[in-house]
Formats: sequence, C-alpha cells, structure tokens
Amino acid sequence: MTKKKTAVSFEDSLAELEQLVSRLESGDISLEESLRSFERGVSLTRSCQKALQEAEQKVQILIDKSDSQVLESFNNE
Repeated sequence: MTKKKTAVSFEDSLAELEQLVSRLESGDISLEESLRSFERGVSLTRSCQKALQEAEQKVQILIDKSDSQVLESFNNE
C-alpha cells in the first residue's frame, strides 16, 4: 500500500508557523531546537507562499474569464 502525502491546509500551516515564531521569540529553547524550528518555518513559509500564488492565479483566471472586472493592486500607497 502506498502512502499518500496529505496536504496541510493553508490555515493549519499558518497557525503552526505562528506557534514556531512565538517559541523562537521566547528564547526558551535550545540552539538545536531553534534550528529545527527555523527549518520547519522556512518549509511552512514556502508552502504558504505556494498556496497564495495558486489562489492568486485562480482569481486571475476567473477575472480574465469575466473580462468585466479589473484586478487592482492591493497596495495602499
């Protein structure tokens, strides 16, 4: 039987990332654990970025199909 890689939701990844940041900021963990947490955080960040990019692409496709909407930048400048 083959193991299936279960996808972790964006929200779960973000929650875990927030917990890791809190632990790292507390300074109450060893150097080795800090490094492991940092590595996990980098992995979670990449996963979240990928999920956000995929969502943005889906939104862009939907907007392109409708042709009546214009995608505006989210910058508040």
